[in-house]
Amino acid sequence: MRLNFKTQFYKSHFCKTLMLSGLILVQACSTTLPQQSSIGELIIAEPIAIDIKDEIALERITQVLLRAKINDEQRAELFYQRGIKYDKVGLRALAHNDFNQAINLKPDMVDAYNFLGIHFTQRQNFNQSYDAFDSAIELDPSYEFAYFNRGIALYYGGRPNLASQDFEVFRQYQQNDPYRVLWKFLADVEVDQTQAQQRLIGYSKLINDNVWAKNIIELYLNDISQNTFIERLTDNVSSNEGLTQRLCEAYFYLGKYNQMHGDTNSAINFFKLALSTNVYEFVEHRYAKLELDLIRQTMQQSSEL
Repeated sequence: MRLNFKTQFYKSHFCKTLMLSGLILVQACSTTLPQQSSIGELIIAEPIAIDIKDEIALERITQVLLRAKINDEQRAELFYQRGIKYDKVGLRALAHNDFNQAINLKPDMVDAYNFLGIHFTQRQNFNQSYDAFDSAIELDPSYEFAYFNRGIALYYGGRPNLASQDFEVFRQYQQNDPYRVLWKFLADVEVDQTQAQQRLIGYSKLINDNVWAKNIIELYLNDISQNTFIERLTDNVSSNEGLTQRLCEAYFYLGKYNQMHGDTNSAINFFKLALSTNVYEFVEHRYAKLELDLIRQTMQQSSEL
């Protein structure tokens, strides 16, 4: 999911590899995998390359910042725009610095606070992320994505009750958006699994069956199998870029699905596959890395006991 302003698996025992339209279709041996994570055909995306237009835009913005005579508000906007470009190509530290520069010049820049909060969440600096999102909401209480991103920070910060409240505010803005429903479910299931499932059933009725991401909800409701979900990944996709973006989303939610079912190894594999797409600006790519970091930390803590 793109925010609008939206493996050991590789080491698994594969039977054969085929090249298809710039993608690799991997046939996995079902006999070498646990029953619950048996996979027939898995599509691996061709990573999205950096667009030369973004590189040119970065150079132009930098030149303007260095040479042009502009006021603080204009300079703040340019820092913010360059930060977005850096963020899009995965240069998080440079982006974070530019968003800070923008806020120093224009302390009421809501969008910059939102991005800073996202970056703090990715670094597990949760208190700082809460402060950033609180600032954004205080400046603009109708800024819906600040509620979403604060909800994510609260979710990863171990406060699912509060996360669910923020996700509900976000869901109310667009109740037929499957991604808003999914994140609400991820928080709810940490509080009460039975109630979370019941709510998801109700929310799913508001989502058009023609929306591809409805498949994720059907998977989480156990209405379709993991294999069926994977078989549908290529439905109605007209470009490699579109498919790569879909795979970034799909593999992240497959990671969460396997994680919820206690299959940590498969979850790790799917999070790595989501990262391999290089769709840096998608929420699913951002937090696939955080998921892996948290899993590693948990494993290390367990080994030290």
